[in-house]
Amino acid sequence: MPETLSTTLIALTSLAGVIVLALAGLRAWHEWIELQRHALSGGRRDPDARTPTSPSAARIELADLRERVRKLEAIAAGVDL
Repeated sequence: MPETLSTTLIALTSLAGVIVLALAGLRAWHEWIELQRHALSGGRRDPDARTPTSPSAARIELADLRERVRKLEAIAAGVDL
């Protein structure tokens, strides 16, 4: 009788350990997925938030967009930059 109790106690303790490790691994997996989502969104909280925070940032972004358009128009016209 004590032998079966000992075996049962060891089995239950091992099962509890496996459950704890599985839950810790699952938590780490979810945190890693969230980290990857954050990295893919460019570090922004809201992926749809594309508005600049200051007027100078808006001017810089507008100048960047104009430069891109100029380059694309040059490519379309066949001009070598």
